[in-house]
Amino acid sequence: MPNHAKQSHELGAFLRTRRERITPDEVGLPQTGRRRTPGLRREELALLAGISATWYTYLEQGRDIRASEQVLGSLAAVLRLNPHEHDHLLRLAGHHTPPTDPEPTEPLTPEVASVPLLLNPHPAYIIDGNYDVLTHNQPAEALFPNLTAPTDRPPNFIRWVFLEPLARDVLVDWEPEARGLLARLRTLSGRHPTDPRYTRLIEELHEHSPEARTWWPQYEVQARHSGHKRLRPPGRTTPITYTYTAFHLAEQPEQTLVIYFANGEAAHGT
Repeated sequence: MPNHAKQSHELGAFLRTRRERITPDEVGLPQTGRRRTPGLRREELALLAGISATWYTYLEQGRDIRASEQVLGSLAAVLRLNPHEHDHLLRLAGHHTPPTDPEPTEPLTPEVASVPLLLNPHPAYIIDGNYDVLTHNQPAEALFPNLTAPTDRPPNFIRWVFLEPLARDVLVDWEPEARGLLARLRTLSGRHPTDPRYTRLIEELHEHSPEARTWWPQYEVQARHSGHKRLRPPGRTTPITYTYTAFHLAEQPEQTLVIYFANGEAAHGT
């Protein structure tokens, strides 16, 4: 599928999934009889956004039409998109031009590659834009078993979460963690639609993970962020809550340093 047609299809699917999650009550519409589909009808959304129902239908069907930022802003308001979802909508509609070719990734300098080693005993690693693990320290290797096991491909954190059986033991809240990662992968792949690294990873997840196949059509998007994770390190019976922090490298903003800090005294127990 040509890239422009793919983007139009993605735009239509994204709008449809967001329309289906908004109920008439949320936008002040009365319930009128039984509904065959969830959420708002197309004509209801078009009316609320002040656009033609036929034109909106074409947009959702992925036809080759151009939506202005003003129209997209009206749709975003009715659909109650958060700022990140609104930005994703604009990108899909072509208002943020993505790179036409993969951006060259500079190899890590020895000084940067050694940063995770300096952070011992805290688990730390540096990932690329597609979550390839570029460098890591031994605590990260111990916390995420088999993440960096030798293969014919670079180690990848998303692949590990979905395809490594031990990941479901380590990640106590596996499903929300996995869904969040998949949403971030969709966001990043939308910014680099011609980069084969993302295409290969998405295809691999679809082939081997039933959860990825089920969740991908829901078109969730999410930005990278810091936060907390409940992890069960190998050999432990109880989980530890970790705070994780992400820093983008100045020269290579697609590359991110991730550091984990165990909270409280639980890290010293068994």
